[in-house]
Amino acid sequence: MAEVLVVEDDSSISQFVCASLSAAGMRPRAAHDAAQAQRELATGPCELLIVDLGLPDMDGVELIGLVRQRLSTPILVLSARTQEAQKIAALDAGADDYLTKPFGVGELLARVRAMLRRAATPPQPAPVLRVADLVYERESRQVSVRGRTVHLTPLELELFDRLAASPGKVLTHRQLLAQVWGSEHVDQLHYLRIYMGHLRAKIEEDPADPRYLLTELGVGYRLADE
Repeated sequence: MAEVLVVEDDSSISQFVCASLSAAGMRPRAAHDAAQAQRELATGPCELLIVDLGLPDMDGVELIGLVRQRLSTPILVLSARTQEAQKIAALDAGADDYLTKPFGVGELLARVRAMLRRAATPPQPAPVLRVADLVYERESRQVSVRGRTVHLTPLELELFDRLAASPGKVLTHRQLLAQVWGSEHVDQLHYLRIYMGHLRAKIEEDPADPRYLLTELGVGYRLADE
C-alpha cells in the first residue's frame, strides 16, 4: 500500500485528496505546512509527495528544493498557480509533475498511479523502451517506429535519449537545453524548438498532432509512456 504525504494548508482540499487516495487503496498522511512536512519526512519515508505551493510558512518551490537535496521521492505539485513561469520554477526545483486547481479526482489519481509506477521501475532503465509502435534500443541507441528504423543526427539522438530516460516525466526547456547543449545555452529556446521539430518530423505520423513527443505548453516536453 503506497504511502503518500499530502502537503496542503487548505484543510478541505487536504481531506478531499486524502479521502480520494484512501479510496484508491493508498495510505495518505497530511501535513499542513512545510515544517510539519519536513518532520513527517524525518519520521518515516513516503513513496510520493503531493505539494501545494502556497504554504503558510515557506513557498512550496523552496520546500521542493529542500526535499530534492536529500530524497528522490516523486513530487506532484497541486497548486492554484497557473502561470507558466511558476510551473517551470517548481519543475526546475525538482518536482516531477504539476496539476493545477481545480482538478478532477480521476486525473489526480491517474497521475499519482503513473508516478508510483515510474518510481517502482528499477533505477537502471530497461535495455529496450517500447511505447506503442515506438521502440528504442538503448545500448545501440537505435530508434524505430511502426517497424522502420529512424535515422537521427547525434544532437537529435541526444535529445531523444534525455526524454527516453524518464518516459512520462516532464522535462523543462531549461533542463533539456542544459543537458543537451550545456548550461550556457539554457536560454536558447529556439535550439530546442528546431530540434524537437526535426524529431517529430522523423518519428510522428502527424507531427502537428504528436503521439509520442508531447508538449507541456510553455513548460517543456515529455515522452509518452503508454
